[in-house]
Amino acid sequence: MLSTLAQSSSRQREILEVLLRHGWDYMRRLLNNDNAQEPELPPPAVLRNILVDLGPVYVKLGQLLSTRPELLAPEYIESLSTLQANVPPVPWQEMEALLQQELPNLMETLFDVIDPQPVAAGSIAQTHRGRLKNGREVAIKIQRPGLDRLVARDVALLKSIAELVSGTNFGKYYDAVALAEEFANALQLELDFTQEGRYCDRLRRNLSQSRWFDPTRIVIPEIEWKATTPKILVMEWLDGVPLLEAKPRDRNERQAISTLLVRVFLQQLFVDGFFHADPHPGNIFYLKDGRLALLDCGMTGTLDPRTQGLLIEIILATINLDAQRCAQLTLQLAQPVKPVNFTRLKNEYDRLLRRYYNLNLSQINFSQAFAEILQAARRNDLRWPSNMGLYSKTLANLEGVAREFNPEVNLLEEIKPLMGDLLRQQLIGSNPMQDLLSTGLELRNLSLNYPRQIDFLLEQLTTESLKLNLGVSELEGLRRSVDDSANRLSFSIVVGSLVMGAAIVFSSQQTTQMAWVSNALFWAACSIGFWLLVSIWQSGRLK
Repeated sequence: MLSTLAQSSSRQREILEVLLRHGWDYMRRLLNNDNAQEPELPPPAVLRNILVDLGPVYVKLGQLLSTRPELLAPEYIESLSTLQANVPPVPWQEMEALLQQELPNLMETLFDVIDPQPVAAGSIAQTHRGRLKNGREVAIKIQRPGLDRLVARDVALLKSIAELVSGTNFGKYYDAVALAEEFANALQLELDFTQEGRYCDRLRRNLSQSRWFDPTRIVIPEIEWKATTPKILVMEWLDGVPLLEAKPRDRNERQAISTLLVRVFLQQLFVDGFFHADPHPGNIFYLKDGRLALLDCGMTGTLDPRTQGLLIEIILATINLDAQRCAQLTLQLAQPVKPVNFTRLKNEYDRLLRRYYNLNLSQINFSQAFAEILQAARRNDLRWPSNMGLYSKTLANLEGVAREFNPEVNLLEEIKPLMGDLLRQQLIGSNPMQDLLSTGLELRNLSLNYPRQIDFLLEQLTTESLKLNLGVSELEGLRRSVDDSANRLSFSIVVGSLVMGAAIVFSSQQTTQMAWVSNALFWAACSIGFWLLVSIWQSGRLK
């Protein structure tokens, strides 16, 4: 199949040349044999270089994989986390032509001036500073021209490769087809800048109120919707510097900023269930007026209430170093690929957490501990939901930025004072009255429907017309084994009867005809007995 792909287009041949040039021997072997073999990932540094050489789409694939610590080993996550495309900025003439195409009637009436020099250039878009006619300073994010066609072509090839390896153990464990589909959907969403604008609005609404921090101190850029299209995103310009370049007045201010940052993300993760999933240093700005701003909301994650509750319990189990509870919660969150040995999983968690027995909370790197929990579950044939990767990566980025900005900060110490609120929310919910009404409606339906069903069941029992259809899995093999044993026992009884009949006839024979009957019975018994022995021998169950 791969050789067919290699002959179909120059782009595919180019990709194969890159793979072979970097020495990925698996691809070379696969080219010489159409039968699917077990894939072997190249070393982390080689994989990173391959993705960079393949271009923006594959860089995005690597960035997506860096959010999946439940799939890849830590050395791969570390190598892919810093992945950036080496792409030069697009000339202003091409970007201006795209602006004219996307905003044909607004370019002259909306914008007063646009700086042709980009302030940032990435694999998906580049950003220019501009000013609207009303005097408002804005950032204009413009998608690279022709990117949608390149993405469609490369995504189709990735799906073909995923289908190629889907029959191997590697492809089944990682669910390569589903992973390729997930990447394609995530990339299509990232190419639609209106989606990023909606994410910004949603985060701003969620963070506009909080019991844990002052909402006026956090900023999400406002979107200029009249100038925003799927390929153009116009938002307010925020004056500031990346957080790690900020210079607080004193230690107390530094502590206040790090606490604000951590609590903003804890609310997103455990209260709102919708979170900014890429809090690296370049996306967190310290503004001139002392506020924090979250930029680049294109990558977000969601957590449903059940998952939020289980994650809070995992945090508690980690704080208490409770390996058994961690294992139980893992089985509620993760999907088994093969039958799971609970004792082995618990023992591995116990070994993992035992390293923290003599440490206080300030010495524990929680995001690292959680990533190790993901890895341990993966080694025990458990597959985590994809949002667990985003959750883990967000925690790792958040803790890394917070620690670099303020070495005294600790994620678990910041979570501990809020744990009471989190547990109370899990017990009574964010809207107890609505939950109470829902429970009342369910009880009402239960009281109306169940008496009828119980009456019907009793009627079936009294009239002896009730039939139960029970299906128990994995009994077919047992049934066949019992049938085989019964058949062999029956044949053995027949053989024994024939032998005894032949002996009786032989001992009492008076005529030649009786001798013939005796011999016939004896040889029939021998033939059936020999056939029975051969069948048992061939079945492999002689012992």
